[in-house]
Amino acid sequence: MNRRFAFLLLAALCITLVPFRSPAPLIYTPGEGWTYEPVGGEGNWQRTRAKDQLIVAQDAYDKKDYSTALKAARRTVKVWPLSDYAPQAQYVVAQCYEAKGMDERAFNEYQKVLEKYPRFVDTEKVLQRQYEIANRFLAGQWFRLWNYIPFFPSMEKTADMYTKIVKDGPFSDIAPKAQMNIGAAREKQSNFPDAAKAYETAADRYHDRPQIAADALFHAGLAYQKQAQTAEYDQSTAGQAIATFTDFMTLYPDDARVPDAEKIIDSLKTEQARGNFSIGQYYESHGKLASARIYYNEVVRLMLGAPNSTYATLAREKIEALNKRLEPETK
Repeated sequence: MNRRFAFLLLAALCITLVPFRSPAPLIYTPGEGWTYEPVGGEGNWQRTRAKDQLIVAQDAYDKKDYSTALKAARRTVKVWPLSDYAPQAQYVVAQCYEAKGMDERAFNEYQKVLEKYPRFVDTEKVLQRQYEIANRFLAGQWFRLWNYIPFFPSMEKTADMYTKIVKDGPFSDIAPKAQMNIGAAREKQSNFPDAAKAYETAADRYHDRPQIAADALFHAGLAYQKQAQTAEYDQSTAGQAIATFTDFMTLYPDDARVPDAEKIIDSLKTEQARGNFSIGQYYESHGKLASARIYYNEVVRLMLGAPNSTYATLAREKIEALNKRLEPETK
């Protein structure tokens, strides 16, 4: 009796593990998984030629029957991967996931179009779709766990999306905007050094597109300014910001943002002057008069454009007093 029971149990287990087609509405296809089929219509979407299979997929997509479109398009790619119809079928797969609101999965499926079929005629259109998806994540859309459960926003993953777009089409119409948005994503992370680098890359790579290059250089300056203002004031980064805004004004003197750049430079120099004045006071209080004088002179140099400013006036007074105290030492 025990032997018979064991045999029946083993047989049932084998039947369970062997792939088979189940009754509608769920159909299991080996290698494709479970799919929904309306009763009486099992397999009606399948065709024996790649061209016909793609037509089914495209027609279903146009009718917003994304389930059927996805099945038909995926079958086209799987059964006829080297056919002329596989690239368009892969594109339909990506479109279906995007239409279903599965943006990260859609982005990756669009990526497959570019990687598997580099000669796809609508490459620019694929990059555009990826760019729109990345923009939604840049705006705060959450990434999903296992493609279904909203989990968290991620500027790291968003920046990576834009990076892929630029890599796949560095001189496409989309690439300059994608490169700029790498910087925007880094700024949202408060990663100002990488943001500035991303903007500088845009300015260098697309220098033949004046509007993009001007925007990139101005935003690089802003990123350096924000970096300089984090924690204790960073004198060297402030200098980078001033240099970047100076380049911006030199290269694009007619840009409407030149007055803004000038104001920012003035504020940065004032802050630099304040920092140098404080260092000068520190050295003076510790009896290192020659070192103090160096920093007070730097204040005067920084404020050449505003010689009557408070820091410039105080620094000159300090220098005059220090010169009198240092004169006996030099004799």
